[in-house]
Amino acid sequence: MKVQQMKLLLPACVEGLWRETALNHVTSSGIGGEGFGATREMSLRKLIWVVTRIQVQVQRYNKWGDEIEVDTWVDAAGKNGMRRDWIIRDHYTKEIITRATSTWVIMNRQTRRLSKIPEEVKQELLPFYLNNRLAVPTEEADSEKIDKLTDETAQRIRSGLAPRWNDMDANQHVNNVKYIGWILESVPIEVLEHYNMTSMTLEFRRECTQSNLLESMTCPTARVMESNNNSKNRKPELQYTHLLRLQQYKADVIRARTEWNLKQKQQ
Repeated sequence: MKVQQMKLLLPACVEGLWRETALNHVTSSGIGGEGFGATREMSLRKLIWVVTRIQVQVQRYNKWGDEIEVDTWVDAAGKNGMRRDWIIRDHYTKEIITRATSTWVIMNRQTRRLSKIPEEVKQELLPFYLNNRLAVPTEEADSEKIDKLTDETAQRIRSGLAPRWNDMDANQHVNNVKYIGWILESVPIEVLEHYNMTSMTLEFRRECTQSNLLESMTCPTARVMESNNNSKNRKPELQYTHLLRLQQYKADVIRARTEWNLKQKQQ
């Protein structure tokens, strides 16, 4: 099976849906090993997947009780990476709700250093690659470098964010859902109340352990006042740049960019 599809009932965490469909895809393919999404050859070599970049595009927000489908598939990303894409659709109308794409590399679980993909692992994955199928079309992909915020350029800083034990995943990484929550900690409350996030791009720079304290930093980077609020494909009205960094060492953990549109009034 080259495309994994699931039928689910909302609400559920989108990132949780992606993780579940990805793991089911690996398991149903017959190449699953002992690790969290690792193949058999990866498990033998104590290798794990780590994500380096995620881009999410929200076409519309779902409602409680909506029934959806999640498609996921993989492809090569350069010589030493893998791309995994997802599309979430309304189960009945087949309308696309959310698109997402991500890039992954391999890390040694013991040394915590990045590794080239062994040839044996490439041969495991090769039959499942879907060449040239993209959840986020090339012309819509957010490929621009995300600028680094500093104490001088950040407009809002929220300090003292601490991981807990239940924030960690099976590979002892902080769960991606927690990272998103921390990013939103420094977004103005009026934006969270009156706008919907329509796009998010995350660049993962380093690991975060349970002993670390983090800072969330945010700065507005664009505002388009003339946007047509009646268009589903309208330009973003707000755009923000974000940074999660280690509080003690000021080292980058995640750089991010988000786009927002004013919530539509209920008819």
